Amino acid sequence: MTERALRPGGSLERRRVAFGLFDADGWSWASVKALFWFVVIILLLGYLPDRAYYFTVFPTIDLGINAWSPVNLCPASNGSDFPCPAPAGAILAWEPSPGQLALPSKRTDGAAVLAGNRLFYVGGSDGTTAKADVYATTPTADGNFAPWQPAGSLPAPRARVAAVFLGGSVYVVGGADDSGAPTDTVFVGTPGASTGAISSWKTDDTLKLPAPRAGAAVVVAGDGLFVVGGSDAKGPTTTVWKATLDTKGALGAWKPVGPLPAAEPRTDAGAALLGNYLFVYGGSGASGPTATVLRADVSTSNGATTIADGKWATSADANLPAPRTRAETFVANGTLYVVGGTDGQAPQSETYWTTPSAQGVIDVWHHLTADDLPASLGLAGAAAVPSGSHAFLIGGTTRQGVTDGTARSNLAPQPPFFQLGLVGATIPALSIQGEIGQQLGYLAAAGVGTIDFALLVLIGAALAHRERTREFLARLRRRGRTA
Repeated sequence: MTERALRPGGSLERRRVAFGLFDADGWSWASVKALFWFVVIILLLGYLPDRAYYFTVFPTIDLGINAWSPVNLCPASNGSDFPCPAPAGAILAWEPSPGQLALPSKRTDGAAVLAGNRLFYVGGSDGTTAKADVYATTPTADGNFAPWQPAGSLPAPRARVAAVFLGGSVYVVGGADDSGAPTDTVFVGTPGASTGAISSWKTDDTLKLPAPRAGAAVVVAGDGLFVVGGSDAKGPTTTVWKATLDTKGALGAWKPVGPLPAAEPRTDAGAALLGNYLFVYGGSGASGPTATVLRADVSTSNGATTIADGKWATSADANLPAPRTRAETFVANGTLYVVGGTDGQAPQSETYWTTPSAQGVIDVWHHLTADDLPASLGLAGAAAVPSGSHAFLIGGTTRQGVTDGTARSNLAPQPPFFQLGLVGATIPALSIQGEIGQQLGYLAAAGVGTIDFALLVLIGAALAHRERTREFLARLRRRGRTA
């Protein structure tokens, strides 16, 4: 083992580095240098190529750790009144569609259902009498749709009806007839494989409801359908029925499962199955419009989904901010939305949303003024349906009466295109979409990785030949001074 030669005087001078904090020949300084070069290698061969790929294909890219940013700039398309960045679950302002996208006739209390690439509006009332008309359109990815076209008729008029798409067919459940009386019928229509049109509807006697219902909520489960609440001739009910798919994909007869609490009958409410929990929110109870949210645990017994223990729970913390019935309700990305509805006096304009936790807990319902409908109009009895990254409101009753209008909202507000945080930043990127974007992203990552590898080789060679490196740098400096 070689040792450093002693200087005249017989003592070895120990060098100190990093402002004298470390012994240049000690393990502490060696560990710091090793850690530094480890981080540099990860940065050059891992992080920078990764950023190069995402810079090519994403609209923005994060540089550093940008957990909190005091400076945020969002696209103008979000609107000047919209928060930046957008709160989780927030949607963009509702936009009235142009007149050419209105329904052929004024309708309220109908149902909308997306079946494949076709959107159907089923039944509804003109404000006086239930109708049997069915209208259809084709939504596009950019949030538009074609003008509505007549698409046949139901076997009989129905308003306050529910419609769902399951197993390739549209099911229209219950509803009120042209005299206003609840019915027990279930109509079934199957869209054509090529056109998506429903050539005819039939009455499914196997799925005849155990009792007449109007304003019931219908929820799709993995193995069938739930019908929750609804009105009979006496008013709101507590019944919950389940129709289960058999091995051939056909729905069997309705069977009762855990009913709603006796004190919480419900009609014209929203309902959704999220994970292992079934939620029922808003609607009308025995005393009129309610803000109460009901939740049931859903379990699987012998392969069938059912209400666990037949029990429903309530929590004051989970309730809506205000009573709402005949509201426009829908579910998107695990979030429950309630738009408009009536408090029993007039159509309202607020939009509320919440995202239950994995344990089914609702902490709070959120509200943004920018998400509300025009306060002078309000809206109740419209059909709400999400499609891709947009949601649509179709028909309904405003404070001026029944409308044929439609509206849309974007469910995905644009994130900030520039953010400046304490230890990071978000900057605009190229956002090259499609297959070509991915290929260019791979090339960018490979190019950056190759350059960084070459740089590491040069650094290693320079450190291995320090004297020659110093001489080379000295020559460059001398040339710079004489130039």
